[in-house]
Amino acid sequence: MSAGIPLTNAVVFCPINSWLTGRRIVSLPFSDHCEPLIDQSDQFDKIFVHMKRWVDEDSWKYIEIRPVNREPGDGTELSRDVTYFLHRLDLRPTTLELFRNFHKDCVQRKIRRAEREKLQYEEGTSEDLLQKFYRLFVLTRRRHYLPPQPLNWFRGLIASFGNELKIRVASKDGVAVASILTLSHKRSMVYKYGCSDAAFSNLGGTAMLFWKAIQEAKDKGFEEFEMGRSDIDNLGLITFKENWGASGTPMSYWTYPRIGVGLPSVWRNKLARRLVPILPDVMLKAVGKLLYRHIA
Repeated sequence: MSAGIPLTNAVVFCPINSWLTGRRIVSLPFSDHCEPLIDQSDQFDKIFVHMKRWVDEDSWKYIEIRPVNREPGDGTELSRDVTYFLHRLDLRPTTLELFRNFHKDCVQRKIRRAEREKLQYEEGTSEDLLQKFYRLFVLTRRRHYLPPQPLNWFRGLIASFGNELKIRVASKDGVAVASILTLSHKRSMVYKYGCSDAAFSNLGGTAMLFWKAIQEAKDKGFEEFEMGRSDIDNLGLITFKENWGASGTPMSYWTYPRIGVGLPSVWRNKLARRLVPILPDVMLKAVGKLLYRHIA
């Protein structure tokens, strides 16, 4: 656009220059979705037709967008890369109605179990809470055969989001057993990370934390509680979110040009299942620190 002309439409991107995954432009790294800031549908396609030159002429590997409510037109030549489900809980019903809509065995019963166990609840962004969260986070990532994001990543989130970020921890007799991290923005509270100690999963700590967050979101006048994306074949995670009454919407990521298929996921999973269980925590964290510089 020319200088002095008011900005009317925009899409936020971040360039990534990685020796491991290539030079690419993503909207937006480490986010489940990023809606274009556009009020005219024809402008959506015009922006991406213009941006194709970055790939065709400037040696970028690809452009990726992550919209929720828009799909690019055929003229953009963007290709559907991968599709997820995005789950959101409508907070407009009363608190009692929300609770009644939870699955009786998988959610309501666990919330009541946490009350009977007298689990302690803490919230905030202190270093102590961060350390409790991160210990559980490393346990959970290992359980899923994945390296954890670096601790400094979460410190950076706390510094950036301030009061709009909250770490919530459930403890039994002073020992942290479950934790979630939520973000707040405009009309939404967003569940971003969750973790727990599997040895205490029967105590209902995770259910208690979700219910605390949902009640707070409702009290503050938020309209929705966003529960994040799920792989379309991850039926367990999808069922977990639907047990809370959340509705899933298909959400596709789009790229130009089409991304080629890399190492098949079955082989990646087999490799992870062999390596992750035998790596000590310090090595697993080091792998995460290296890996998440290149994956966005």
